Amino acid sequence: MSNSINGSSSINSYFHSKTVYELSCKHCYTVVCNRGMKAILLGDTRVELYSTDSPPSGRIQLVDKDYMTCNCHCKIRDLACLVCGNVIGYHVTHPCETCLESCNNGHFWMFLSDSVIPRERLDSSGIFSK
Repeated sequence: MSNSINGSSSINSYFHSKTVYELSCKHCYTVVCNRGMKAILLGDTRVELYSTDSPPSGRIQLVDKDYMTCNCHCKIRDLACLVCGNVIGYHVTHPCETCLESCNNGHFWMFLSDSVIPRERLDSSGIFSK
């Protein structure tokens, strides 16, 4: 996510044009998210992730306790697949002020790129949805 996007209408059109993905756990192939988007970690833009604003119920579980990130003051908690138990991402439980003020899409459920398998979603007509 780039900080060069200004104005809420520009931000809305930027995020609405992004491809939506179905995400599966790389360890057991269970679908863990139906509405993921590619994202970049605000604290370290070299890190690519997938994110969602809508956590799927019954497929993932928060595990352990909150901890502080290395790159900012956000508090996060690991997130595991309920089928196989592997940690596949994290949830930002308390975003810091810096991250809230940065250009963000409001997604606080993050999936690690090396722990999920993305598949572009199709709409009802069989066309890839955006």
